[in-house]
Amino acid sequence: MSIDSPLIIALDYPSLDAALCLADRLDPARCRVKVGKELFTRSGPEVIEALHGRGFEVFLDLKFHDIPNTVAGAVQAAAEQGVWMVNVHAGGGRRMMEAARERLEHHGLKTHLIAVTVLTSMEAGDLAEVGIAEPPASQVERLARLAQESGMHGVVCSAQESSRLRELCGEAFLKVTPGIRPRSAEQGDQRRVMSPADAMAAGSTHLVIGRPVTRAEDPMAALETLQRELTLA
Repeated sequence: MSIDSPLIIALDYPSLDAALCLADRLDPARCRVKVGKELFTRSGPEVIEALHGRGFEVFLDLKFHDIPNTVAGAVQAAAEQGVWMVNVHAGGGRRMMEAARERLEHHGLKTHLIAVTVLTSMEAGDLAEVGIAEPPASQVERLARLAQESGMHGVVCSAQESSRLRELCGEAFLKVTPGIRPRSAEQGDQRRVMSPADAMAAGSTHLVIGRPVTRAEDPMAALETLQRELTLA
């Protein structure tokens, strides 16, 4: 199923049953879903198959970071499962990203391949501790340019960086934004956050949303509220 919605709901659950219970309360025509490390490690390809069976397009958020050939093989394996999008760490470098992109092209696989720039949980002090003296925004720009040069379809970034990346990389370059919170929601453990409407106005192309929907009493109603906010913006 191909949809126009920019909303990606994060199924950050520890079990297949819990993730599917939430998915069954959503409409695959109104959103995509994201499967991350814990859920995939516990459930494996079964969760992808189950979500595809329910009509959802899946963003497999495993953030591959390894030697080029290993990452290329992992990206190929993800794409062969039919996922809509998969990601790698831009910090893995040009050769790693190019190897992954070339593997998809060689096999005619159409999965979107994007790169993580700087995790939205990280601040300047966190970067300094791992030897990066630049502020987060500068590091994001550096990695986004590298990702685009390496043939990535886009990046994961904070909404606070989307506007600048739109200038640097263009409208068509995907900017997938976690850390999205309605103004009434808790910030949680992400630091660089923004509301859905503000993020889209800033240049984000897709919004990853978790707790405001997954912890809502009525997840579909929460999703519809987000869609109305975007429509009215």
